[in-house]
Amino acid sequence: MCEAPIHFTLKREVGILRSFFHRKPHLLFIMPAVVLMAVLTFVPTIFLYALSLTNYELGSPSYRFVGLENYVRLFSGGDPEFWKSFWLSIKFMVIVTVLELAFGFALALLLDREFRFKFIVFACLIVPIAMTPSITGQLWKLMLNAEYGVVNYLLEKSFGWKVVWLSESNAFLSTVLVDVWQNTPFVALILYAGLKSLPVDPYEAAMMDGANRAQMLRHITLPLLKPMFLLAVVFRSMDALKLFDIPFSLTQGGPGSATEFLSLHVYRLGFAQTGWVGRASATAVVLLMLISIISILLIKAFRKGVEER
Repeated sequence: MCEAPIHFTLKREVGILRSFFHRKPHLLFIMPAVVLMAVLTFVPTIFLYALSLTNYELGSPSYRFVGLENYVRLFSGGDPEFWKSFWLSIKFMVIVTVLELAFGFALALLLDREFRFKFIVFACLIVPIAMTPSITGQLWKLMLNAEYGVVNYLLEKSFGWKVVWLSESNAFLSTVLVDVWQNTPFVALILYAGLKSLPVDPYEAAMMDGANRAQMLRHITLPLLKPMFLLAVVFRSMDALKLFDIPFSLTQGGPGSATEFLSLHVYRLGFAQTGWVGRASATAVVLLMLISIISILLIKAFRKGVEER
């Protein structure tokens, strides 16, 4: 007696789904990709959270649930290297984001003008973006070599200088240099696209009122370009916080811990030296939460900027 209502309910639900996909057929085509992305995103994340609550060590046949012990150890000073890596990552994120915005905006203003061989400049900008970060790190490791690197060769021939770029005192600066070289073109292209989308009317009105280039840049270009600046900050801050390839290829987190960012600290803690996967997972969760919080704040600022524009 219960089969008829159940059969009727299932038939009704199937009919609703068919009607829904008939009205929006594109969803049917993207559904497999959405499901796949959900599985590839949520399953590893849940597994990471689960590992962070255990004392699992790499290669150990057994482990036990320890609750929030790994997190308590992090925030109570049980892992002093964590806080050093934490503030080093924040410092790196702020420095590279500011430099890339400044240089990227200057490049965007240059590209906004018409000149001969402009396509060659565009081609040169694409090269750093197209290179994988690990290859970039290896390339610059050779170029910054104190003995036979091309950078020191040029400095010595031009000014008589010889710098040990990958020493403990200069390794952080070298990592900043490489990241700025690779990612400034990306920021420049974002801002260039923003410049091309700006309306012409405010500039014509300003010129009729006698405004010069500097005044138009300050009072028209920068305010209108604010959403694109925020978009570039969102992309670059997230990427800088999770940076791994360049410092690993360039210095492997050294010398000492001079370039051991949070991502490299997780790697060293979980795989390279100690094998404390549970502790490394807790550190990775903190890094994930940090990136999420900063991203949410920046995205809110970006939306506000778009609405104001």
